[in-house]
Amino acid sequence: MTVTSRSLTEWSFTQVGGGEGTKNDEWLKVASFPTTVHVELLKAKKISDPFVGLHEWDVQWVGEAEWAFKTTIKVTEAELSAPNVDLVFDGLDTFATISLNGEEILHTDNQFIVYRVPVKPNLRAGDNELRLHFASAFLTGRDIEKKNTKNVLWNGDSSRLHVRKAQYNYGWDWGPILMTVGPWKPIRLESYSKRISEIDIQSEVSEFLDVKLSVTLSVSGNTPAYASVTLKTPEKSVERHIEKLEVRDGQAKVEWEWAPQQLRLWYPVKYGEQPLYTTEVEIVDEQGNVLDQKAQKTAFRRVNIVEDKLIDQEGLTWLFEINNIRIFCGGSNWIPADSFLTTVSADRYRAWLQLMVDGNQNMVRIWGGGIYEHDDFYSICDELGLLVWQDFMFGCGQYPAYDSFVESVREEATQNVKRLRWHPSVVIFAGNNEDYQVAESFGLQLDYSDETSDFRNTDFPARYIYERVLPAVVNEHSNIAYHRASPYSGHGKPTTDRTYGDIHQWNVWHGSQEPWHNWDILAGRFVSEFGMQGFPNIRTVDYWVGANKAERYPQSRTCNNHNKADGFERRLELYLVENFKHAFDIESYVYYTQIMQAETLASAYRLWRRNWAGKGREYTSGALVWQINDCWPVTSWAIVDYFLRPKPAFFAIARELRPYTVGMTRKEYKTYSNDRSAVDFTIETIVEIWGTNSTLEEKKATLEVTCYDLEDEKWRATFQKEVLLKPNSSTELWKGKLPGQPDRKKASDIPKSIIISARLLEDGVVIGRYSNWPEPFKFLHFPAPDQLGLKIVTESDGESITLSTSRPIKGIVLDVDGDDVEWSDQAIDLLPGDPQVIRALRLKGRTIKARYLGDGSA
Repeated sequence: MTVTSRSLTEWSFTQVGGGEGTKNDEWLKVASFPTTVHVELLKAKKISDPFVGLHEWDVQWVGEAEWAFKTTIKVTEAELSAPNVDLVFDGLDTFATISLNGEEILHTDNQFIVYRVPVKPNLRAGDNELRLHFASAFLTGRDIEKKNTKNVLWNGDSSRLHVRKAQYNYGWDWGPILMTVGPWKPIRLESYSKRISEIDIQSEVSEFLDVKLSVTLSVSGNTPAYASVTLKTPEKSVERHIEKLEVRDGQAKVEWEWAPQQLRLWYPVKYGEQPLYTTEVEIVDEQGNVLDQKAQKTAFRRVNIVEDKLIDQEGLTWLFEINNIRIFCGGSNWIPADSFLTTVSADRYRAWLQLMVDGNQNMVRIWGGGIYEHDDFYSICDELGLLVWQDFMFGCGQYPAYDSFVESVREEATQNVKRLRWHPSVVIFAGNNEDYQVAESFGLQLDYSDETSDFRNTDFPARYIYERVLPAVVNEHSNIAYHRASPYSGHGKPTTDRTYGDIHQWNVWHGSQEPWHNWDILAGRFVSEFGMQGFPNIRTVDYWVGANKAERYPQSRTCNNHNKADGFERRLELYLVENFKHAFDIESYVYYTQIMQAETLASAYRLWRRNWAGKGREYTSGALVWQINDCWPVTSWAIVDYFLRPKPAFFAIARELRPYTVGMTRKEYKTYSNDRSAVDFTIETIVEIWGTNSTLEEKKATLEVTCYDLEDEKWRATFQKEVLLKPNSSTELWKGKLPGQPDRKKASDIPKSIIISARLLEDGVVIGRYSNWPEPFKFLHFPAPDQLGLKIVTESDGESITLSTSRPIKGIVLDVDGDDVEWSDQAIDLLPGDPQVIRALRLKGRTIKARYLGDGSA
């Protein structure tokens, strides 16, 4: 008989013993399945929306209650006649006792594990009752912690370190405390005589780009069987086929080879195509009856992490090479897209990931405090060409390594490596997020030169997991690279070393709270985290304020509850007051924090792309902003808010990741006439201009530089230069004194407010632009709004917006009353003689409003 599988979707649930959720023995029908308790209580109107106001705190009881789910399985005689009948639980959150017809069949303790239970002896023809009893993960975790150790951590309750559950549920510096519980992934009944239990598809692409493919089937059941394997092209034609493979000792294997260019290779977005082949597998019995069949996508690419010596700098590169092409990775970190994971559809995943591609990003890092994402996430990344950095689920803590914990982790890692290994998008597994940094911070035992110890008897026992268990699992079951942590330097160096491995650069915002202008001296070989906060769209603020409009101001209790970062008031104001003259009404505060975030993050990408200067000079090879998304409506480091509304920073980053960009710095140099005098000196302003080219072909262009005086409308200075942008590299284009800026001889000599615009032109078409303004912006005397000559013209198609000006304007953000518009660009600088066209989908004829620095609001 062939495998039959049916999902169990008709369920009801109750609060065990009754309480705020349900009365004693009151069972409510679930509205959707899979599901979790908060989702069902919201749909049943049993709780208020925890994303609004302070209601997060009104639902804390949910995480400390016990819950039960039940369903009736109608089993046929035909199903019972199968040699094997299994119940499969794809994901249970988290501590569950499962009973079938009153008999316990399973206890679970890991949200990330699939459980398969043979149940044929427990079933009867007709009705069978399946019950899931969930204990409180929080209370159970506290009990486990008492029996073991209370460990140090950043974020959340220390008991989370003992619980294999999504760690962000315990609260993070961007997320609420919402302890979810329930069957969060599908549950199904399977009957079969023989089934394909595993397909291991592994490809190897050599440096010459020839391809080897192995397909290994693991088959359960004892009856004789034969296998067929077919590889189909993306167009569904047969590339290779073999049949009548005898299954011996539960396995069958086929190996194929191709010369270079016989197969199409998979490339990251903008470096080539993303062809996805299909491997089809079927097993039959001796009579030719089909027992089971499966299909799985397949793709072919070569991935290396390259550590080479550098020219003129210490340390080594740490870069990704795909099919022999060295890639600058510009992208984002990813947290779970919702506090309630079952509400995230495939369409919602696609919308998020398409935003990244539209924003010129090519890598997403799945952070280690959430989940191993849904299959849809990785499949969409495969299609779009997004590279995936996958953390294992450990975040910001001193995790234990007692035997039961380690074995649970080993099974979790094995299952998820096997699930993800075939995705061409997945290019690295990392052991944890910031756990080595926690060890450094708290002075735990951490001898980086020790490569032989067991570590379980130290006060940092999880090194055994990160350096023994996880690399062994990854190496046994895949050919994907393994990195011990993010950040991790290797070579005996601490995680803060900027010359090896990857770093998390939080000395802007956290740490020493450096000015964002110092990104160039804060660079690392690969910056896998950095960020700056900014308020979300005003409509998102209005959502969390709810009906209580008295709370609609930046420092309200409600707005404070929707920012979980310690000391955020001081940090936001530090960076605002250092750089901007700003206002405090809510609309203005949204605007100024968003512009600050956009300036900060664009500066980082601009300066670090400059460090990608060709082979041997790949001083910075990647920058992943913290973070692309939010799990609820909140003020955070996200560049797109919970409702998929991009902040201005999203667009500023997108501009810096275009194929061709131009960048600038201006720096002041003070020279004394002699070593005795503190009075006799000269200050000169030097400008450096460079271009970047992420394509693999050199690019001829014209560099056009124009200088404007913000306070003298008539003054201009301009020059042009023919330039050649090196392929896959940055190119230095010009260095000299800032035109129009006299040398200064004393501190009271106020520098002129010179704006310098650089554009890259190809046959008169702008392919890259950037304007560099004197900073801090708070010192500038902007022209009055009525003197700017700003024009915002909606063209005849109703969606194209042309912006032009007769005076320089900094940081234009457009908006309308009512529902949001989908803008193609925001936070732009507008210069005379350089009009820009922006698309505005769903504008519907509404009047456009513009905010900008010097608009009179402050």
